Amino acid sequence: MKKIMPSMLITIGALCISLWLFGMFVSAAGANAFEVFHTIYRAAFGSWFSWQNTLVRSAPLMLTALCTAIPARMGLIVIGGEGAMVAGGMAAAIVGVMLHGWSPFIVISGMLLMAAIVGGLWIGAVGALKFYRGVNETISSLLLNYIAIAIMSFLVIGVLRDPTTLNKPSTEHIGEANMIGAIGDSSIHWGLGIGLIVCLVLWFVMRRTTFGFGVDVAGGNMRAAQISGLPVGKMLLIVCFIGGAAAGIAGMIEVAAVHGRANVSLNAGYGYAGILVAFLARHNPAAIIPVAILLGGIQASSGLLQRSHDLPDATALVLQGIIFVIILASESLYGRPILAWFRSARTYKTISSESKV
Repeated sequence: MKKIMPSMLITIGALCISLWLFGMFVSAAGANAFEVFHTIYRAAFGSWFSWQNTLVRSAPLMLTALCTAIPARMGLIVIGGEGAMVAGGMAAAIVGVMLHGWSPFIVISGMLLMAAIVGGLWIGAVGALKFYRGVNETISSLLLNYIAIAIMSFLVIGVLRDPTTLNKPSTEHIGEANMIGAIGDSSIHWGLGIGLIVCLVLWFVMRRTTFGFGVDVAGGNMRAAQISGLPVGKMLLIVCFIGGAAAGIAGMIEVAAVHGRANVSLNAGYGYAGILVAFLARHNPAAIIPVAILLGGIQASSGLLQRSHDLPDATALVLQGIIFVIILASESLYGRPILAWFRSARTYKTISSESKV
């Protein structure tokens, strides 16, 4: 808790500054900032219908955020969640079409497994390039996004295209029986449950196991970790594979729970938004859950902002961009006087309480 408090203060402060800047932006566009914030709240959390829209968008955000958060614990800045999600979703669609007619349990399990493997190998290649060839992981993961999107476009427009899809080229449908159903009578699919489970499992792995402790040690000082005998190369490949697997599962969920097939809708920007979620959560898998819900709510408000305030549909993306820039800028506050003051004040309070005793 003592380590978390300064990070929480910086994050909350960055969010407040971001909201103030966004209020200035919408005011300059001719809208009432307070009414806009109320509309965002109403669209994201104001009703059960709003909550459903928010939670549906939260599931892929949780998983793509892990693609950045898990490698970041080892000091890597990986931004390839979009590519891993597209690659995983494409692989899941191919498996779903190939196994059409089999038991739904086998088909869904096969799609989930293949999406995780393909997504893991996609980002695992980033880790391999980093460790064996010294290639910057940020650049390589970004370029792999474009490669994955290009491969998907080539396949859905070419050899895997369903002839019945005229307006939006897509693969064949995986079959209604192989779709991931909704939870009860809601529109929330079970992909949300998968996202929650993966986040909590990875939180336990990273915070309560020797592997997670070794990752944190290597993230603090990779050279010192190598000297102390930790298998840094192996750990680097594993964290990249885990992060990519999570993003690949996000692609599978979009195919099996939302679209039923692979098409350009897989490239919906969830991987890029997941970077913001990871940084807001300070790369904590458990904290990713509430942050993903918050960002999912912001994304769900875009349509209502356009209808109610005559603002562009991209207004919600502007808010996301402002938050991302301010969060990145707030990283420079670590180790600066504000945190030194916080630590000294806490130390003074502890000494004072001990002297009274």
